[in-house]
Amino acid sequence: MRQAGVDQIRAVALTNQRETALLWHREGLEPVGPAIVWQCRRTTETAAALERAHGDQIRHRSGLTPDAYFSGPKISWLLDHAPGARKLAETGELVCGTVDSWLLANLTGGKIHATDTTNASRTMLWNLRTGRWDEQLCDWQSVPSSLLADVCPSGHEFGLTDPSCFDSPLPILAVAGDQQASLFGHGITAPGAAKCTYGTGAFVLSHAGDSSLSVGAPDGLLLTAAADGGVAFEGGVFTAGSVVQWLRDDLGLAASAPEISSLAASAGSSGGISFVPALAGLGSPHWDADARGAMLGITRGTTKAQIARAALESVAFRVREIVEAMESAGTVISELRADGGMTSSDVLMQIQANALQRPVVRRSIQETTALGAARLAMETAGVPPDFEMGEHRFLPEGELESEFARWTRARQAVQSMGRN
Repeated sequence: MRQAGVDQIRAVALTNQRETALLWHREGLEPVGPAIVWQCRRTTETAAALERAHGDQIRHRSGLTPDAYFSGPKISWLLDHAPGARKLAETGELVCGTVDSWLLANLTGGKIHATDTTNASRTMLWNLRTGRWDEQLCDWQSVPSSLLADVCPSGHEFGLTDPSCFDSPLPILAVAGDQQASLFGHGITAPGAAKCTYGTGAFVLSHAGDSSLSVGAPDGLLLTAAADGGVAFEGGVFTAGSVVQWLRDDLGLAASAPEISSLAASAGSSGGISFVPALAGLGSPHWDADARGAMLGITRGTTKAQIARAALESVAFRVREIVEAMESAGTVISELRADGGMTSSDVLMQIQANALQRPVVRRSIQETTALGAARLAMETAGVPPDFEMGEHRFLPEGELESEFARWTRARQAVQSMGRN
């Protein structure tokens, strides 16, 4: 902001990790404790109980599969474990929300308690069909609806920043969850293409058109609000970049993520290794919280490079599973548009193109999530997005069918061990 000059700034846009949740005091904005991040699995048993009791109804109302991933059980856990929180909630002294709501409250000096539809749709408390908070979902998850934020479209005049934040008040004109912001940043507003953001996890979204609210999502996928006011299909790989971090930091295979990529590139193949990246369970389309990661096929001749390549292949194979689930609804995904930190790895992008047997398109602006939020704010402000992005297209140069078949057997074995 100092570089640009405040007089050059038209508006503020926010984007955030969606399911991370926290509780704070309505007055003073003091949090009751640390936020619970989206990857945290402490509410796994609660989510499993919700699945047993109300799974089909929760899917019908919210578009989501009961899982520790979502915000509702996290908020309930905070209410039960933060000292005095439930009593304070009953007296109206507390509010709750995802990180966008927390940022809005702080940026506006506590004047605004709001969120947008994309973040609301990730709480498992929002009824995607009626477009409002659902009292039954709130009751099942023991979250008082009085704690919840006002819900607005993603492109909206949320309010002005408090004068103490910047040199002068600035309008906040967009809020969107990171994955929906990325979908909008890629310009995907109709069925036929999908995007994957490769970060800590890997999240695949495709626009679901106008009829999906009546038919629902394909088995194993989620139905979620899109930033343009429509809906999207979504599937998530909970561990993607975090697999590379684990190889780097805990196993010491290399000193940096780019070196892991270089190791993988140096191996002509994974040497028969199948790596199952279930370091935080398996998300879409399996929703197996008990699955645990594994490496199968190791021999005395296995090398660090082969392990690195198998790890990258595992992320690509999980993405392939999600794309295939999306296509089961009848719409062909012609190409996969890619963004996020992991896309700097050319070898991963080529593996992904080979695994999918279709183009993978990497934009020159890899932070497409931030770009999507900015474009939403520009649209709200009536400012035309007068810029263009270059792209690099990775076309299939081979196939990985035998590797994928072997990996699928390994994934099934991992899930079988979890059930036993």
